Amino acid sequence: MEVAGDDKEREEEQDGMSVHSPCKAPPSSASSLPKEQSQVELELRLLEALEIYPLVKLRGMHRHFVLYGLMEFLRRSFDRQFSPDEVLQLLDRFYNIEMLKPDDEESEILGHEEDFTLPQSYFVKEE
Repeated sequence: MEVAGDDKEREEEQDGMSVHSPCKAPPSSASSLPKEQSQVELELRLLEALEIYPLVKLRGMHRHFVLYGLMEFLRRSFDRQFSPDEVLQLLDRFYNIEMLKPDDEESEILGHEEDFTLPQSYFVKEE
């Protein structure tokens, strides 16, 4: 019975895919090879950008700046604009982006507004 499992494993390796691979199956025609190479290049550039802009900060209050940084890194690498949705879609291939969405508690903390007043000691003149 183990032989059948080994055959299946070898078959997956021959196809160029494994159960853990985020990539799609290789194309059957050679004409789509440049497209596949550009997709691999895009993914590599995204992973390089994550060295500068850590994914964990997408969860904090700086998430918009990190997302913008990723967009700019990709724009400079490929000389074309990337939308935030495109970048998030790319990230979703490697990470569970749903886990990075802010909690309700975090939204409350960030949405809490308080009037600012200077302390009374600021107005007292020393003589």
